[in-house]
Amino acid sequence: MSSNAPRHTALDALHRSLGATMTDFAGWDMPLRYGSERDEHVAVRTKAGLFDLSHMGEITVTGPEAAALLNHALVGNIATVGVGRARYTMICQEDGGILDDLIVYRLAEHEYMVVANASNAQVVLDALTERVAGFDAVVRDDRDAYALIAVQGPESPGILKAVTDADLDGLKYYAGLPGTVAGVPALIARTGYTGEDGFELFVAPADAEKVWQALTDAGTPAGLVPCGLSCRDTLRLEAGMPLYGHELTTALTPFDAGLGRVVKFEKDGDFVGRAALAEAAERAASEPPRVLVGLIAEGRRVPRAGFSVVAGGEVIGEVTSGAPSPTLGKPIAMAYVDAAHAAPGTTGVGVDIRGSHEPYEVVALPFYKRQK
Repeated sequence: MSSNAPRHTALDALHRSLGATMTDFAGWDMPLRYGSERDEHVAVRTKAGLFDLSHMGEITVTGPEAAALLNHALVGNIATVGVGRARYTMICQEDGGILDDLIVYRLAEHEYMVVANASNAQVVLDALTERVAGFDAVVRDDRDAYALIAVQGPESPGILKAVTDADLDGLKYYAGLPGTVAGVPALIARTGYTGEDGFELFVAPADAEKVWQALTDAGTPAGLVPCGLSCRDTLRLEAGMPLYGHELTTALTPFDAGLGRVVKFEKDGDFVGRAALAEAAERAASEPPRVLVGLIAEGRRVPRAGFSVVAGGEVIGEVTSGAPSPTLGKPIAMAYVDAAHAAPGTTGVGVDIRGSHEPYEVVALPFYKRQK
């Protein structure tokens, strides 16, 4: 078998039996959509959706100095994460460029799980393996140890309650706890990438089909539908959540991306990229580079990543992600634009769509915020 053949998740046969349109994503064969991506999107916003996210990369870090290693290797203060909690953070190069954005779960006193994006899992693993030198800690590649299933949307707590013994009411956002789902062991985390309430369930690959089926059975009466990567992208875009390779790259620091808050200079010890990030923080405070903004179309044409943002005949920025928004009923985009044009309500801004300058309204992110 050639090394270029796509990898398959434990739910591959099930996706095909459901008639999913499959696509290559970061070397994995993943469901793009099962039917209408718009219907899948609306289901997550109003009821619930079920996702296979088993392409994400899990890396376990253990040992007496696991926290110290992660504080050195990542930009966040991981030592202050309580057992059973999670934190959004980033791993940067020495020059401050973003290698990936991550979620780190603290599973026990000396045990953490780092979850990387599928496209960067090997890069993150390599960086952590290199940075562990000198620390009493072990970095383990656990990508094959987990399948990851997400149930997202306002009906998701009720659906999951039907098949778990865990105390979901006591489970806060960005927290995780061990429990059982459909009778099998799972790490149950209240995290997600849709802008809705929901859960991500880390289970053994051999148990994935059982968990998926139990959630489908419990959720179908409440309107739950299987969802592919296409609606995951429009959901995260509406919620203003960055996607690596679009809003985040090695050419940008967290400060360039408007996410400087994840960098914790006050933590003990040095960390990779500290000096470069301190300079980037100063630059951002005095003369901000381009700013990440939201754009809402006045017309119907959809902007795509790489399209130029224009004003007064000049290029003032670039679209990083764009799609039709089912919730707003209009095309939307995220874009980096010059600071002079970044204020919400700025007029005269357009996107160059194949030579035609289509008018867009500049808005603050996110486009969509769920009602608590």
